[in-house]
Amino acid sequence: MATIKAIAVLNGKKVDGGAPIFIAENEDELQQLAFDLEKILDANAHDLKNGTIIIVEH
Repeated sequence: MATIKAIAVLNGKKVDGGAPIFIAENEDELQQLAFDLEKILDANAHDLKNGTIIIVEH
């Protein structure tokens, strides 16, 4: 079973609770944040293509 470890978003109003939420100011920061979280958490990043990237442990 997969577990969502973190969420990186451009618009914090689109997500709510359950996992740590990291809000980026622009697309470049979002991508860098997701990359860093992926490495730190030893997990996989999945881009939902709506300004939201979830970091998932499989």
